[in-house]
Amino acid sequence: MSDLLWPGDHRAGALLSDGAYLDALVAVENAWLAVLVDSAVAPTAATADLTGLVGAEDVAALAEGAEQDGNPVSGLVALLRDRAGDEPARWLHRGLTSQDVVDTALLLCLRDALDVVAARLVTQVQALLGLIEKHRDAPILAHTLTQPALPTTAGRKFSVWLQSILDAADALEAVVPLPVQVGGAAGTLAAGTELSGSAAAAVSLADALADRLGLARAHPWHTSRAAVTRIGDALVTCTDAWGHVANDISVGARAEIGEFAEGSGGSSSTMPHKNNPVLTVLLRRAALAAPGLGATLHAASAASLDERTDGGWHAEWATLRTLARRTVVAADQAADLLANLRFDTARAAANLEAAHGILAEQQTMAGLTGRPPTASYLGATDLLVETAVERGRNYLKGSS
Repeated sequence: MSDLLWPGDHRAGALLSDGAYLDALVAVENAWLAVLVDSAVAPTAATADLTGLVGAEDVAALAEGAEQDGNPVSGLVALLRDRAGDEPARWLHRGLTSQDVVDTALLLCLRDALDVVAARLVTQVQALLGLIEKHRDAPILAHTLTQPALPTTAGRKFSVWLQSILDAADALEAVVPLPVQVGGAAGTLAAGTELSGSAAAAVSLADALADRLGLARAHPWHTSRAAVTRIGDALVTCTDAWGHVANDISVGARAEIGEFAEGSGGSSSTMPHKNNPVLTVLLRRAALAAPGLGATLHAASAASLDERTDGGWHAEWATLRTLARRTVVAADQAADLLANLRFDTARAAANLEAAHGILAEQQTMAGLTGRPPTASYLGATDLLVETAVERGRNYLKGSS
């Protein structure tokens, strides 16, 4: 895929592309047919591998035909039945409804995207631990409400970024494994019960599909869309963390401050002297755009009604694609930015030295306690940094 209006989109590759989603739709139908055969609901003669029966050449027609039914599943099933052979055609999709296939396929695609984001978070944690190790005690000026506040250290600033990214990693881990969706036409497993002979057997069919696809077993969640909003929230939490990092770098990279610089900045079409912090800018862009997409998912969830939503459900699909792809892009950009970030210790020390009034709180505290002011005023900084470092190391151990 390519997107001239979202620089860096190529970093997401084929994730959640039309081709990837079509493959996922076929994977769901293929796995369900296998489940029906394995459970003896369908005869052995219905065995077939549907992989490869449709491809890129079918996407345009399926997309155009989806307008008639509101989703691409009916057209896909028709193509598969036409190409699969008589007995497989008779059994494929039996017991499913279009929502089962749409939702489950979408979660398969999202799982791939989440895997990439999780891997990039590991890289970011490694980079921040490296920055802390290298610059842990380097003095730097802390700011509150944009103004000089107190002395701190580069290690403390990097540890705050690290904690934010680890919080994002926790949010991501909390949504996996993603749940299968099998409910039949109205979320009651009526067709599956009829096919298999009992309610328990119908639930077993759904569980078998989850196991075959590597998803979590789940009862039908047709119009309970928390599974979707939780994924969206986890992705937005990631972009929030990167936005925080990017905001700090964008300020520190200003020429008059000069504390941070990207490994290789971007150029200007008319000002050759510039070294623009492009990755920083693009991360800020992602952080600004993502919350609105997350809000759309919540609005769609709030619009749920009956046993299949009219419009809210449909609003999720492209929103999830956009949010997930942009998060993957931002994850990769953040990993590159942190891996190559340059920190100027001399400039940071000079900026701290030039700040006025930042010892006022220390002098007040000394007057209250009767103890003389210390050479530094860093409080529990070292303890806080060490806590973050330990958390980061434990995260890496758990991710290996």
